[in-house]
Amino acid sequence: MIFDTHAHYDDEQFDKDRHDLLASMKESGIGHIVNIGADMVSSKRALELANEYEYIYAAVGVHPSDTEQLEADDKAIEVLEQYCSNEKCVAVGEIGLDYHWPDPSPDIQKKWFIRQLGLAREKKLPVVIHSRDAAADTLQIMKQEHAEEIGGVVHCFSYSKEIARQCVDMGFYIGIGGVLTFKNGRKMVEVVKEIPMENILLETDCPYLAPEPYRGKRNNSLYLPYVVEKMAEIKGISVDKVIKITEANALEMYGIHE
Repeated sequence: MIFDTHAHYDDEQFDKDRHDLLASMKESGIGHIVNIGADMVSSKRALELANEYEYIYAAVGVHPSDTEQLEADDKAIEVLEQYCSNEKCVAVGEIGLDYHWPDPSPDIQKKWFIRQLGLAREKKLPVVIHSRDAAADTLQIMKQEHAEEIGGVVHCFSYSKEIARQCVDMGFYIGIGGVLTFKNGRKMVEVVKEIPMENILLETDCPYLAPEPYRGKRNNSLYLPYVVEKMAEIKGISVDKVIKITEANALEMYGIHE
């Protein structure tokens, strides 16, 4: 079944129909979902959802754009540490660097990227890395902190196939979602051509980045077959093979044994 490795069902965009939507996943071919924390509140909510639904798991962490809350609360990292001990927590994330906006400063983002990598190492969990407009610094920190010993995924990948190859060479997975189907998604097509299926994960990043033909609308896991079909076309393999390989990859990375 399809494994959605990166979703945000705690988002307010799902407040009106969250339960009905999530209840429909299994019968629609979605076998697992990892709900990803982006700040302290959403990390807590991710765990609540994971403990409410058998097939949902959680990642906890603070997105680079929200790292000022870690600066302001010296107990927050201790709370994240406690969250990591929950049996439904399978990763630390999303963490990383985002230089698209001027704040928080790169120094603050780097500090907490490194601290959260350390948390993942301590808890023996993989990481979910967010990186936007910050490829050089992201790779530098990954190498400096020996992220290959931690493992994880660079989610919503937006860089070149050369950078993808460097991440894969460190043992990381590449998260691919709706952007692959966009008419201007040529860069992602090149990335999928370049890297082995054994290093690719499927993700939605919902409610964002819905694939064609739903681009611009609220995304959800039920739209992942559009990404699967495009990936199968690029790789010249069957839809079933894409689903099987990416599901196995996700189960392996997140350490989910059934």
